[in-house]
Amino acid sequence: MIVIKVLHSGSASSAGQNRENIRQHNLSIIMSLLYKGGTLARSQLTSVTGLNRSTISDLVVELEELGIITQSEAVTSGGVGRPSLSVSPSENIVAFAVNPEIDATTVAVVSLSGEIVAKRRYPTKIQPAAQEAAKIAGQLIKDLIKELPSKTRIAGIGVAVPGQIRIDDGVVRLAPHLNWVEAPIAAMIQQETGLPTWVDNDATVSCMAERNFGSGRGASHCVYLFAGSGGIGGGVVVSGVQLRGAAGYGSELGHIQIFDSKKTDFSGLPGTLEALVKRDDLLEAFKLFGATDDELDVEIANTKDPKVIKLINSQLDNLGRGIGVLATIFNPQIVVLEGFLDSIFKFNKERLLASVHASSLSSAHDGLVVSSGELGTRAVLIGAAGLAFAPLIANPTGTEVYKLSKVSP
Repeated sequence: MIVIKVLHSGSASSAGQNRENIRQHNLSIIMSLLYKGGTLARSQLTSVTGLNRSTISDLVVELEELGIITQSEAVTSGGVGRPSLSVSPSENIVAFAVNPEIDATTVAVVSLSGEIVAKRRYPTKIQPAAQEAAKIAGQLIKDLIKELPSKTRIAGIGVAVPGQIRIDDGVVRLAPHLNWVEAPIAAMIQQETGLPTWVDNDATVSCMAERNFGSGRGASHCVYLFAGSGGIGGGVVVSGVQLRGAAGYGSELGHIQIFDSKKTDFSGLPGTLEALVKRDDLLEAFKLFGATDDELDVEIANTKDPKVIKLINSQLDNLGRGIGVLATIFNPQIVVLEGFLDSIFKFNKERLLASVHASSLSSAHDGLVVSSGELGTRAVLIGAAGLAFAPLIANPTGTEVYKLSKVSP
C-alpha cells in the first residue's frame, strides 16, 4: 500500500514561496509513483494523488520537459473515445550500482524504471582494499560508459557495501569481511569517476529494492534478511518506513543472539544468527573454494549427501529461531529471504516454518508469510542505484543529471 501525502495550495494567502514548495512536493510525489510503479496512466496519477486533471497535466509536462519522464498514448482495445496518455520514467536516465564483496566487485547500469541494462563482474582472489575496489569500480564504469547510447544521462553512483556505513559522507566505518575500517569509499569512487556517489549497507538497499519492486511490494510491515559473502544483514519496514536507528546503523539483524554458542560472527559476537548460519560452512561442505549465489543454490537444491543435509537442517533451525524473534518483535506481514538463506528455505520450507512457529508468539506468526525474494542477485544492484536516484526523485527540478558527453572518459 502506497501512502501519498499531497499538498494543496489552500487560500490565496499561501501564494509565492509556499506555492512553489507545494509544486516541488507534488512533482516529487509523481516521480516516486513512477519510480515504484513504472508506467502509469495519467488517470491513475489523478486517482492516487487526488489532484485534478489539469494539475497532473501541468506536472507531467514539466517533468517531460526536464527529460525525466515520457508520455505515450495507451493502447485501447475498443477504439471508442480519446486514448488516455501513459506516463513512464525515461529510459535515458540511468545510475551506476557498485557492489564490492570479498570475491568480486560488480558494477551495473540501472535504468530509472529499475531495470539492469548492463553488468560487469571483476573477480578478485582476496578481498580488495577500499582504494583497489574504487579503482576497479572506476574502470568498470568507464568501460560501461563507452557502450551507453548517446542520449543517456547519469544520475550518479550508488554503492552497496557489506558493513556499517556513515551515510552522511559515505564512509565505511567497519566492513569486517572486507577488512575495511573508516574507508571513505564514496570520495574514492567520486574521485575516480567525477560522478556524485552515495553509499549504504548492502542489506539495507536490498530491503528497499524488494519493498519497492519485489516480494515485499505493497507490504507496510516487512522484515528482510539477506545473506552474501559478507555475512547476514537485513532491513525492517514499519508502517511503510524503513527503520534506520539514531545513527543510521540500525537493522543489523544478522547480529541478534539466538543461541548459547561460542561460535562468533564476522564482528566477533557469539551465538548470533550470522555465527550459526554461515555461507562459508556450506562452501566447505560442498568443497567449493568460491561460488556465486546461483551456483550455491544449485548445489543445495541437488545435494543428497547426509552430512550436508544435516548442516542445512541445522542452519534452517537456527534461521527459524532468528525469524521467530524478529516476528515477535516487529509483527511483520512478510519476511523476505534473499541469498543462500532463500536456497536453504527452498530446500525444506516445512522445517523452517516449524522452527519459526516454535520460536515466536502465536499472535506474531499468525498470518505471517515467509517468502523468497523476487529480485535475487538483482536486489542489491537495483537498491544501490536507488541511492543515486533518490535526490532526483526528491527534487526533480533542482537535481543535476549528467549528460554522457560530460562524463565520457
